[in-house]
Amino acid sequence: MKYGQLIIEEKEFLIVEKLLNLNKVVESKTVKSHIFKLQEELRNLTKVVTEKEIPKDVVRLNSSVTVRALDGLWEKTFELVVPSKGNVLENKISLLLPMGTAVFGYAKGDLILWDFPGGIKELKVLEVMQPESITK
Repeated sequence: MKYGQLIIEEKEFLIVEKLLNLNKVVESKTVKSHIFKLQEELRNLTKVVTEKEIPKDVVRLNSSVTVRALDGLWEKTFELVVPSKGNVLENKISLLLPMGTAVFGYAKGDLILWDFPGGIKELKVLEVMQPESITK
């Protein structure tokens, strides 16, 4: 990891904690397992920072992210969003989907080993762009 741990902005951390409490009502085993893994990472590998302290290259809510599988089979660009705004057809990926939980809090250049429904994949974060409202 570029910064040695996940970096999360404090307001987003509170939002994510609330969303992760859904783990108690979600029925999908796949979604539950990814929520559980993200909860573990948040407990053990996270630094919570203020809006001013968060690096611009960290994946956060509403970031546009480009990732590539290290096996070279695919590359994907998407916006990371809260579940209510998720729409795969518009490339808006929910934080609670496997890809969303995999990239949240990581930075450009990071390698991520994540267990997806199709098996364990190693990803590289190629690009992270923040919306204008965050970068101003």
